[in-house]
Formats: sequence, structure tokens, C-alpha cells
Amino acid sequence: MDELTIIPPRSGTAFELRKGQRLRVVDVQGEQVSDFVCFNRHDVAEYLSSGRTIDYAETIFLTTGHPFYSNRSNVMFELVEDTVGRHDFLLTPCSADTFRIIYGHEHPHRGCFGNLSEALAPYGISPDAIPICFNIFMHVTVDGETGKVGVLPPKSRAGDYVVLEATMDLIVGMTACSAEMSNNYAFKPIGYQLESEAHASAGQA
Repeated sequence: MDELTIIPPRSGTAFELRKGQRLRVVDVQGEQVSDFVCFNRHDVAEYLSSGRTIDYAETIFLTTGHPFYSNRSNVMFELVEDTVGRHDFLLTPCSADTFRIIYGHEHPHRGCFGNLSEALAPYGISPDAIPICFNIFMHVTVDGETGKVGVLPPKSRAGDYVVLEATMDLIVGMTACSAEMSNNYAFKPIGYQLESEAHASAGQA
């Protein structure tokens, strides 16, 4: 197995994922969220859609076996392995505005939104094009009576992971989340691994 690539705390990255290729996302130390977003490699106007994915799945608790849809109702990837079973697809990426409005920071960090904006810029993706992310390992609750949203410590422990399989060529943006509440007030790295060229080719044969 190839070594993990590490996303340092409070930072982000972007890369290409081919159709049929798998991506493993690992919580290296535990209780760390990774904001994940993707775009059609051949037309970046097609992007990951929270609304369509949740609507078609009829649940906000997305896990193994669920397909994730684009704004054009095409499946972008499927979640094929999940050792945690609790993630979020409701809340927006944290940003400087998040820290200003929710946390009261006077000199806020740019957050996942800023990190994704920088990482995706070389692919021609502007900040305004970044949608709600699939927040891997994030533990969000919704009160069934009041609708109040809560952010709790992730259920993930060191070594927990998800595996996604792309169903189209993708541009992927990922972070090691920067928000205090989301990560139980400790900023940690995220690991990821793309399957090898040989493995990917064999899987498509």
C-alpha cells in the first residue's frame, strides 16, 4: 500500500481523480474533519450537490453504498467504505466570516473556504463556485422538534477512514478543517491516498 499524503492542520489541497479510481481519506490522529468538494474535470460548472444528494438518498446520514450527485444529477462518486458512518453534508466550509460571526475573532483565519479557494484556483475554479462540501468525519446533529443544529466532536478515531470511488473524472479539493468546534478544539492533519496507476487500470479492465 502506498504511503499517505498528509494535509497539514488548517490547510488544503487539490488534485485530479480519474473515473474508476479510488480515494482513501484517513483521520490520522482522530476527531479531525476534512472538507471535501469535487468538480467535473472536463466542465467545472458541474459540481458536487448537497441538495440533490440528500434529496435522492432521503437521508442526511450518508455512508457506505450512497452515490453522491452533481448539480446536474449525475453521480460523481460513490462511498464504498466507511469505518465511521457519521459525516455532514449540511454546513458550509468554515471561512474568515465563520470565525468572525460565530466565534467573534477580530483577525480570523481564512478557514477551509480560503484554503479551498487557493488550492482550486489553478484549475480555474473561483471562490464563488465552491459549494457546500461533504464534511468527512464531521458530527452534526439536528433537533427533530426545533430544527436546531449542533456541532459535536467527530466520532472518528485514529486510523478511521472512508473510501470514495470516482464515477467521472474529477477535480478534488480537500482540507484539514480549521474550525474549533468541528474538531473538538484541536487542529490535526488529514491523510489521503490515491490507488496506484496499476491498481486503477486493473479495476477498469
